[in-house]
Amino acid sequence: MAGHRIREERLGKLAALREAGVEPYGERVATSGSIAEIVASCPAEQENPEQAPKVTAAGRVMAVRNMGKSTWLDLRDRSGKIQANLLQKRLGDDYALTKNLDLGDFISVTGSLMKSRTGEVTIFADSFAFLSKSLEPLPAKFKGLRDVEIRFRRRYLDLVANEESRERFILRSRIISFIRSYLDGRGFLEVETPMLQSIYGGAAARPFITHHNALDMDLYLRISPETYLKRLLVGGLDRVYELNRNFRNEGIDTSHNPEFTMIELYQAYADYTDMMELLENMVSEAATTLLGTTKIVFEGNEIDVAAPWPRRRITDLIRDVAKVDPTDDDAMRAALVKLGMEKEKVAALNHDYLIKEVMDELVEPTLIQPTFVTHHPASLNPLCKRNRDDPTLSDRFEVIVAGFELSNAFSELNDPLEQRARFEAQVGVGGDEACCNEVDDDYVSALEVGMPPAGGMGIGIDRLIMLLTGQASIREVVLFPTLKQKTREEIEAAMEEIDEGELEE
Repeated sequence: MAGHRIREERLGKLAALREAGVEPYGERVATSGSIAEIVASCPAEQENPEQAPKVTAAGRVMAVRNMGKSTWLDLRDRSGKIQANLLQKRLGDDYALTKNLDLGDFISVTGSLMKSRTGEVTIFADSFAFLSKSLEPLPAKFKGLRDVEIRFRRRYLDLVANEESRERFILRSRIISFIRSYLDGRGFLEVETPMLQSIYGGAAARPFITHHNALDMDLYLRISPETYLKRLLVGGLDRVYELNRNFRNEGIDTSHNPEFTMIELYQAYADYTDMMELLENMVSEAATTLLGTTKIVFEGNEIDVAAPWPRRRITDLIRDVAKVDPTDDDAMRAALVKLGMEKEKVAALNHDYLIKEVMDELVEPTLIQPTFVTHHPASLNPLCKRNRDDPTLSDRFEVIVAGFELSNAFSELNDPLEQRARFEAQVGVGGDEACCNEVDDDYVSALEVGMPPAGGMGIGIDRLIMLLTGQASIREVVLFPTLKQKTREEIEAAMEEIDEGELEE
């Protein structure tokens, strides 16, 4: 097999370096800057090579062109690529070490920074040093790493081989930085709340359970930071957000990962309509700033995230899109059964849950442009204020875009007596439909101290990255997605199935 053969050859080179007294895994290097900075510092005109600046660059070897007594390399770091020339006449006896160079090695090069005869910025080396000997072959630089599962399991290979993937994760970091800056500039304070909770809440989801030995108590990885963030509103921090991980012990698909990044933010003296304006403006500005456009191609559809986004009542969408009367439970049941849901399951759904299921199954997949879906049934939202004009409805929206939910927001319930009653009703529901496992007395006590009226919102960061980068799978925007465990032998067997033409050597 090609991979095993290449590994054995590289192990031989590793041994040869050590026999020659060279340490293949070197120490720190005082570089002259990133490779992009070094390239930018190259003088435009160089009449006298003796006056060329001396620089030191470090990076991964991405190309080797051996020409007998001269070897040309491409070195790359995150910032870019630079050419280096190793010449026997300049390196003397050390030139013999170049026969142990391989693609993927990390090295440093020190020498004169000039342009080659073809005009390419080049370091003409006086010396070079091994920093880390690569024992595994890299995927072909022209074909990249195409096997999807290997890309997810060995993301490091994906990042080395696929510039598109590398740039996507750099963009992810920039989007998150933009969101923080946007909120900080509007008076929001970033905070941290517990990941381990004795009472989980804030969403209807199945939690991961762990046990604290010293306290001899079960704890839950949080499904949401909501109730802790609203405690901070009670304490006088009137604009807060947390951008961090949540955990839900549920299925895995193209838009779900068991651990995921989410931002939740709360603004005192606001409501869900303020959250609408904040979200559409933030996403629109992020796209304009980082992508240069508000128009994104997602699975063949052009999506425009420019503000404002349309506002639609959930019942109007059911009537207009699903072609079902939202006041007719039998009609909604028939539509769900026709879609393939089990008759017994559908028969057990009350009116409000029928609205939810028809929305989720028949309407949501059709909404491609970002849309605020408003006025959901109040019974489905125990932490949300009821609508004053119609108390059977809630002051809440979901944003649906590209057929999936991007955001969820409320006018927050701040009546402690009503909140306790709703908690008690939810605990009675039990199972995955409940938003909490027991009445959160401490949270209710916080509300009794007094929480100002507030708007709150959660945004799925991974899904936002999917949207802005045009990726249909969450695994393409999460560096290390959750996968079924495999042994090293199983993974290496899959690696061997890659066409040998994909291995660069």
